[in-house]
Amino acid sequence: MSDLEAQFKTAAEDVTQLSEAPDNQVKLKLYALYKQGTEGDASGERPGMFDFVARAKFDAWDGLKGLSKEEAMQKYIDLVEALKAAQ
Repeated sequence: MSDLEAQFKTAAEDVTQLSEAPDNQVKLKLYALYKQGTEGDASGERPGMFDFVARAKFDAWDGLKGLSKEEAMQKYIDLVEALKAAQ
């Protein structure tokens, strides 16, 4: 496991320990960065218009298309660190 992957794993654990939950926009960004960092570009069909949550999550992830896994991991780590510092 690379140093970046280790930091990413730690950040994924740290985000669950935040004393205050981030707002929904930040949660979507975290979700999208995590998915991009672990799976790469979004795949599958876009959820239907009545599945609001799944559609928002898919759209957030799909918006990162082309971002490398390493860049997504670093952005995720940076966002988690910023959230921890703001608490």
